[in-house]
Amino acid sequence: MTLPQPPFGSAGEHQLQQQLGTADRAARFYDQQVRPHLTAEMQEFIGRQAMVFLATADSHGECDASFRAGPPGFVHVIDDRTLAYPEFRGNGVLASAGNVIENPHLGMLFVDFTHHHVGLHVNGVAHLYRDQDLRGIHPGLPTDTVPGRSPELWVHLTVEEAYIHCSKYIPHLVPAPRPTGRDAARPQDSDYFTKPRTAHW
Repeated sequence: MTLPQPPFGSAGEHQLQQQLGTADRAARFYDQQVRPHLTAEMQEFIGRQAMVFLATADSHGECDASFRAGPPGFVHVIDDRTLAYPEFRGNGVLASAGNVIENPHLGMLFVDFTHHHVGLHVNGVAHLYRDQDLRGIHPGLPTDTVPGRSPELWVHLTVEEAYIHCSKYIPHLVPAPRPTGRDAARPQDSDYFTKPRTAHW
């Protein structure tokens, strides 16, 4: 007898759950923790976050992990099934956005390291929009997400699943003020991992 496919999770994770005997625990997690939309608490949590980790892959499944940051709420909650965040001028590579063109599946991980020590996974389907085009659809988008900078693109995410990341091993971090002057000991970004450096033992 073939059991029905659980509403969440990949075929691979369900296969491993059967092999390792965790299917019952996983079923409880899916039932109790995973939602096909953002709850009011999740929406409020996202509105407080100043950073998010991104997971994308191209059409061949080659993965890329990236990071975005901005003022709290720079990831804008449009409604319980829709998020949007701005893409600003950067190094010109556009790795994450380029992957979205090939493969629209996007994973987002918000982590609160300083207060509640909890994470939130949000997975869904993403599309890229020019600023004026998305504003035509959603006129309530914030107009000054990062002061002095205008988005080149917006990433619009239709939420498919959202769930809490266990807080047990999330470290506590204390925010420090950002240095105001140039730190002479720090190399340029372009040299940080590529320029040969003298080893000190």
